[in-house]
Amino acid sequence: MSKGNRDRAEKARRIVEQQKAAERRRQVTIWTSVAVAVVLVIAGFVGYATLAGQDQGKLVTPGVAVDEGTAFAVGTGPVTVDVYEDFMCPNCKNFETSSGGTLRQMATANKITLRYHVVSILDRVSNGTKYSTRSAGAAAAAAEEGKFPEFHDALYANQPEEGSDGLTNAKIIELAKSVGVTSDKFADAVNGGTYEPWVTHVTEVFSERHFNATPTVVVNGTQIPSPSLANITQAIEKAAG
Repeated sequence: MSKGNRDRAEKARRIVEQQKAAERRRQVTIWTSVAVAVVLVIAGFVGYATLAGQDQGKLVTPGVAVDEGTAFAVGTGPVTVDVYEDFMCPNCKNFETSSGGTLRQMATANKITLRYHVVSILDRVSNGTKYSTRSAGAAAAAAEEGKFPEFHDALYANQPEEGSDGLTNAKIIELAKSVGVTSDKFADAVNGGTYEPWVTHVTEVFSERHFNATPTVVVNGTQIPSPSLANITQAIEKAAG
């Protein structure tokens, strides 16, 4: 073979080798990309499944709650009275002291359906302990034990001052025992924060309904601007016809 032919053959061989090398690099790149894509897809599914699982366990609505799972009812009377309260709110305690007993009597006599919505708009005044949320979540757990009114009243009777840490979970559990709630299930719900996401949901609904202060009182769908007992009673009588 002449030198010219050998040079051409060598050049052709190098071209073929370069093409093969390029093909190998291309295949490696393709399979690497495929592997990365598969990993990302798997990671996406795992992440979605994890978040979905978290979401499924995130919101626990008390089985005894009414009004789309946002309130606890006392009585079955023809006029509905909705009371929105925060257990850290001094005005709410004052309202309960002045009006709560009469409304409860009316509910027990089935003159009204009294619905309590426990919200958490004052977490900011408990030094980061989220007392409003914790106490409302505990009230939900007490409601599941059939003791909401009793526990509700015990919380107000022992209301901490604004700006304090609020009651500890241990104290909340102790108060519950004083009104007959002694189950481990209740204690676990308080310590584990079972109903705290529900409290957040109830508070969001409160805001969506364009309420922004506690106590808020609504009679048959109409908010009472100045919720004194006299004004509430007058609205109830009017609604009852």
